[in-house]
Amino acid sequence: MKILLVEDEEMLVNITAKYLRAENMTVDTCLDGEKALEYINNSSYDVIIMDIMMPKLDGLSVLRQIRHDNNKTPVLLLTAKYTLQDRVTGLNSGADDYLVKPFEFEELIARIYALVRRSKQQAKNDLVVGPLTINTQSRTVTYNGTPVTLTTKEFDLLYYLASNENIVLSRQQILDHVWEYDYESYSNLIDVYIKDLRKKVDIDDQQKLIHTVRGVGYVFKTQE
Repeated sequence: MKILLVEDEEMLVNITAKYLRAENMTVDTCLDGEKALEYINNSSYDVIIMDIMMPKLDGLSVLRQIRHDNNKTPVLLLTAKYTLQDRVTGLNSGADDYLVKPFEFEELIARIYALVRRSKQQAKNDLVVGPLTINTQSRTVTYNGTPVTLTTKEFDLLYYLASNENIVLSRQQILDHVWEYDYESYSNLIDVYIKDLRKKVDIDDQQKLIHTVRGVGYVFKTQE
């Protein structure tokens, strides 16, 4: 797996690259947005990890440029800010995920693997997780071959949870990706949708898929 790491804090770059290489990942690094574009235009990557605030060219500008060039490489944005507007702006600019600094390296690695899995599944249209088959092109879902009828937001919520299998997602992350709302204003919205979604896809008591992580959010797991 080949990663491009773009971050202007040299110490953080060195430490992060060390952890990624310990996971047998090939890592290219650079310290500013202009250099990042050079790397991206001259090589291919499985995932791009990029800070938002950088010299010469900020991360959002780089992101918009590569999406304009139809480059679909998964991009994970790093940010020191945690405002709703920053998160929504990043996602609307074409980011696939974001991570707030400081972060745990284990979480970063889990996010990278999730992005790669999601990218591969999108290329094939079908995301298969346990008894569920989720087709992103037709936006249909089957459970052990039986069609499941979902609303638009139920489908979006299920796909986001399933494509991040085994990763605990906070309520705020879910709101950002599925609704673009601030959690404080819609504190019970997710819980209502999860309850309805469970009635449709958590029908086997021996294999529950959507699990509550108390005080945090939810995680999609096909195995205990």
